[in-house]
Amino acid sequence: MKLRLSLLIPVIILLSSCTKSQPSNSKPPFRIVGYYPLQSAMTDTLSNVPFDKLTHINLWFLNPDTLGNFARNFSSLLPFVNAAHGKHVKVLASIGGGSSHSYYHGLLKDDKRSMFINNLVSVALTYNLDGIDVDLEGSDIDENYEKFVIDLAKSLRSKNKMITAAIAVYYKDVLTDKAIAQYDFVNIMSYDRTGPWRPDRPGPHATYAHAAEDLGYFGVERSVPKEKMVLGVPFYGYGFGPDLTSTAISMNYEQIVTQFPGAQLLDEFKMPDGKTLYYNGVSTIKQKTTLAKEKASGIMIWQLKGDAQGEHSLLKAINEVASEK
Repeated sequence: MKLRLSLLIPVIILLSSCTKSQPSNSKPPFRIVGYYPLQSAMTDTLSNVPFDKLTHINLWFLNPDTLGNFARNFSSLLPFVNAAHGKHVKVLASIGGGSSHSYYHGLLKDDKRSMFINNLVSVALTYNLDGIDVDLEGSDIDENYEKFVIDLAKSLRSKNKMITAAIAVYYKDVLTDKAIAQYDFVNIMSYDRTGPWRPDRPGPHATYAHAAEDLGYFGVERSVPKEKMVLGVPFYGYGFGPDLTSTAISMNYEQIVTQFPGAQLLDEFKMPDGKTLYYNGVSTIKQKTTLAKEKASGIMIWQLKGDAQGEHSLLKAINEVASEK
């Protein structure tokens, strides 16, 4: 007995010192989540991807055929995933998207759900993805959505994979608390208050006030913890006018600052044809990042390919604020 105790004491001391060396109140890193086209990830020059300015990349969109199968070979995605992992960036595949996908109603039902989830998890395992991001929106969120995310979360976690989601206040009445609770974190889409589909409602679609309101709703009214909320920001804008009957347009941020020098300093720009363009410039993106540091745990970007290069980059602005103490 004395011999055994003498052997255990050094081990106990070692474990104690290891425990003490770990900070007990270490703060999780500020998330910077960027959506990136799945097809581009399979073909782009990797040196052009800003891995060093991100913590997570969501590849849009990985959707099955109407039977729930993923027949495509995604082997050419592996260099992108490996490059991201080399920079300690997690890569998730995002399913769904803003348009309607009627086939999901069948796949989420009891008789098809397990098969579809198995296929989805298999893709994540085969291509070394870190998880799945659920971006089902609008009518795609039906009475089986909650069951689906519960089962998907269980299956992914059994394989040490993540599950996240893109959610918005527009769908608050169909997003149950139980469904939201399944996610490791949620990307709150704080944009598209209006757009080209509503030319009769010209104006900004993603203000600072909108962002504060959305974080307030999910954080206070829905009790989503700060650590599980990520604030979504747009790298694009919409142009309206000059009349209510005029066709509205969309432009990504890079197009805006390239065509209109100085636009990066503003959120609203009067175009030569009389349209008024609404977007987020550098200052507002910095203010939103500060808000996200106070009220959430990160920033989400839709989408990375909309950014400008160099000094006018919104991703650069986000990183500048994120790195401030």
